[in-house]
Amino acid sequence: MTALPEHPHESNGLLTITDYAALGETEPGYTELQEGRLVMSPSPAPEHNEAALALAMQLYPQVPADLRVVPDIDVDLELAGPDEPGFVRRPDLVVVRREGRDRVRKEGGLLRASDVVIVVEIVSPGSRRTDYVIKHGEYADAGIPHYWIVDLADPLSLVACHLAGELGYQDAPAATGTYTTTEPFPARLDLTTLS
Repeated sequence: MTALPEHPHESNGLLTITDYAALGETEPGYTELQEGRLVMSPSPAPEHNEAALALAMQLYPQVPADLRVVPDIDVDLELAGPDEPGFVRRPDLVVVRREGRDRVRKEGGLLRASDVVIVVEIVSPGSRRTDYVIKHGEYADAGIPHYWIVDLADPLSLVACHLAGELGYQDAPAATGTYTTTEPFPARLDLTTLS
């Protein structure tokens, strides 16, 4: 496990995005940053990872050339200044603008919320409230245009949320079986392959 930085920018011990990025990978599981505090999560169950892979495989051939499908990656939500306690989430899957991915490859650092077109979370037994409430608010505040919540509980479903101005996200009814959309690009997903 990686040790915390010796001198976080905030005297109260809260971490900035730079502090968080300096941590590197932690084991076991993964971390996220919520208002400067590390939030630890256990490693996902195999069916969770299988669902993420199946979804990525379906999305990959459908995304336009200027976008990329990236699994399990840290995203700076850009909700705080560089010297303030930061917000970093590690979604199960994101669809990002290619230039954002290329910037990280060349310069390092994290993907940014402004790079993300779709953020996807797959609900785990310990993440239901976080995915449906906390991340729902954070991703909307970060200006991510589309948030998909995939719930593996029977019946397996996908709730597609899209930004609706000052109201935050507007949630569509849960889709089961097949999910079809035209926004932000035409896509058709067979949800039955995710279980």
